[in-house]
Amino acid sequence: MTHALLVIDVQNDFCPGGALAVNEGDIIVPQINALMADFEAVILTQDWHPAGHSSFATSHGAEPMQMIEMPYGPQVLWPDHCIQGSEGAAFHAELKTDRADLIVRKGYNPAIDSYSAFFENDKTTPTGLEGYLRTREITQLTLVGLATDFCVAYSAVDAAKLGFQVTVKMDQCRAIDFNGSLDAAKKTLTEAGVAVA
Repeated sequence: MTHALLVIDVQNDFCPGGALAVNEGDIIVPQINALMADFEAVILTQDWHPAGHSSFATSHGAEPMQMIEMPYGPQVLWPDHCIQGSEGAAFHAELKTDRADLIVRKGYNPAIDSYSAFFENDKTTPTGLEGYLRTREITQLTLVGLATDFCVAYSAVDAAKLGFQVTVKMDQCRAIDFNGSLDAAKKTLTEAGVAVA
């Protein structure tokens, strides 16, 4: 086994009607379910924030979608989303979660956000996913999910930097596209050597 499917944050709060809804975030679910059959290993990530997380605008008395400086660098202030144990944090009801070998929860440290499936936003604190993949001798990753320009892109770039062969299937991702973030993400993916399919 060398190739795994990494499904990023297909959760209710990122789907239409959710707290941080990504346009058409739900329509990719049937495609992702079908794609799972092509992989021996399937890994899901799950945004998993405590209430009052430092990346939430409400924690700063600010409006959502503003940028601030945190000790680890620039941070978008998000609406409260994917709060641990909430319906918003749950996977989309139609996502085939029983097919997952592993679920990686991220963003649970109240002081730091975590876009990437591999590192928190300080870019040094690991989630443990790299070790899991290396132990299973997985060298290739295909990424799908939400959102293209944040968690998918950050995960793909980190995977490429760690030496994995990485593909992002754009037709099975959807973006927030905040202030040109989608174009910036596409450029970053290409520069990192990620295959954009």
